[in-house]
Amino acid sequence: MKNPGNKPRAGAVRKSRKGPQVGSGGQGRQALEGKKPTPKAEDRPYHPAGKRKAAADRYEASGGRPKQRDSSSGSTQSRPRSRNKSADESEVVTGRNSVVEALRARIPATALYVATRIEVDDRVKEALNLANHRGIPVLEVMRPELDRLAGFDSVHQGLALKVPPYEYAHPVELLEQTISRGRKPLFVALDGITDPRNLGAIIRSVAAFGGQGVIVPQRRSVGLTASAWKTSAGAAARTPVAMAANLTQTLKAFKERGVFVLGLDGGGDIQLPSLQLANEPVLLVVGSEGKGLSRLVTETCDAVVSIPISAATESLNAGIAVSVALYEISKRRAAK
Repeated sequence: MKNPGNKPRAGAVRKSRKGPQVGSGGQGRQALEGKKPTPKAEDRPYHPAGKRKAAADRYEASGGRPKQRDSSSGSTQSRPRSRNKSADESEVVTGRNSVVEALRARIPATALYVATRIEVDDRVKEALNLANHRGIPVLEVMRPELDRLAGFDSVHQGLALKVPPYEYAHPVELLEQTISRGRKPLFVALDGITDPRNLGAIIRSVAAFGGQGVIVPQRRSVGLTASAWKTSAGAAARTPVAMAANLTQTLKAFKERGVFVLGLDGGGDIQLPSLQLANEPVLLVVGSEGKGLSRLVTETCDAVVSIPISAATESLNAGIAVSVALYEISKRRAAK
């Protein structure tokens, strides 16, 4: 009889099998392949962006719809969901100060979005009053929906204003309308300016000094955005902006109709006080502060005009340069 105490420990004896041994196969294959690409922030459920996306998905799955609020009666009614910005190319102005300033400047708007249970202050009250006074729908939405409309990286502070895409005029048609009304043409064209605040300031100057419109190229130039609307202080509502498919060809078309094309550049061959063409039909062309006028535009101009400044200042902002030139032209025309 065997002594139970001398029994071998269980598992200590290697078991042998006859026949071919099975290899490792796919074991450890994932470790050999390395780590997979890091998922996007919105695809990580623990990330703030992922949480916002999940909240927006839940809200959309629940069939929630923004509600129109009548501030006078407090009633709500169902409203259709708005499309994404990419679908209708509309812009959204966000932030309490920005929304109030845009409404004060009478920027055309299609809807004012207000977050549910927003903390009301003077700016929110003013935004609601201005929207109701102008007949702009006020839509009360949940914060996930407002995040989606404004962009998840935007700080909207519970307010967002939807601005429709601007309808540009045709440059030559705008010129022909001006001539048919018996007015002396005075236009400004932008060459490579990308800052919307410059565009807004130029529109404001054109309106102040009797100009009939502003021309922007279709490519490599700023368009009439919400920021440009704000900077124009409402002047964009009465000063048309035209879009040129090809700026050089548009300048040539203006020249064929008797308009003198004058470029503004620090290295111009004619100084503004010596300009003799102020009383003629004029189209001013201004370039960006860094690059100036492009070569083709410079070759198309009838003259390149410079503004005399002190040596301590290297150059003028595009908006300021246009204001100075328009003032000089309007003063010459008034004197005559």
